[in-house]
Amino acid sequence: MSLGLRTDTEREGVEELLTGARYELMPFDSFDDEVTHLPDDASVAITTSPQLGIERTVERAEQAAERGFDVVPHIAARYVTDREHLEDIARRLTVAGVTDIFVPGGDRDEPAGEFESAHDLLSTLDETEYSFDEVGITGYPEGHAFLDEKTLTDSMAEKEPYATYIVTQLCYDPETVIEWIETIRDRNVDLPVEIGIPGVMKYQRLIDISQKVGVGDSIKFLSKTTGILGFVRQLVTSRGKYKPNELVDGLAPYVDDEAYGIRGIHVYTFNQTADTESWRRARIRE
Repeated sequence: MSLGLRTDTEREGVEELLTGARYELMPFDSFDDEVTHLPDDASVAITTSPQLGIERTVERAEQAAERGFDVVPHIAARYVTDREHLEDIARRLTVAGVTDIFVPGGDRDEPAGEFESAHDLLSTLDETEYSFDEVGITGYPEGHAFLDEKTLTDSMAEKEPYATYIVTQLCYDPETVIEWIETIRDRNVDLPVEIGIPGVMKYQRLIDISQKVGVGDSIKFLSKTTGILGFVRQLVTSRGKYKPNELVDGLAPYVDDEAYGIRGIHVYTFNQTADTESWRRARIRE
């Protein structure tokens, strides 16, 4: 299975990806304003912020659920202190009507308590009275800045029994994503995949963010197909804003292929929802 064998980007695939897009937001002060730009029934993932901690994530999840959004809070393992804290979080989310959670390890240097990894938290949650219909775990098409491939593979194998889907780290290259999905399928990982893509934002901000989250190599794809002069021209004609058109187009032919199990796209908005939502609606109308 190779991306090169498929040359047609089907309009139906683009529309399906964009219609069912999930939006990831940070729980900052701008959150209330950001969600006003989204569809009333949008699926909204809420990150755990190193500055604000997991309490703010839970609060935002409760508020957004009350407003009618389909909420997916990030329960980052290294921000949860112990089983009692985990049970309190699970109780509050259950009361709020949350049925879907995403469990990353978290980017704290030192864990807040007893959970070192997502697996630690997931296995403990499994022992409590609380459960969720959907549980997402992380996937890394370009690897991880601090973990080798074997560690990532072993980690996914440990977490897979507790999960119902995978969300991939930010990536700009559809071929890299498709090849990674082929790799995990060869390893008999059958979980549906939600593909993480960047939203619309200024190139410089996106490049800065990409380097911070450990996908610096991926930004080479932004200029790979056109060369440096084409890249500069793209910057100028786009008024300095990146739009994930080629990424979505490259993924579209695989949407309905059961072998790939693409569940949808997960848009990393970095709280730039107005521009991203305007782009999404325009693409659907094309």
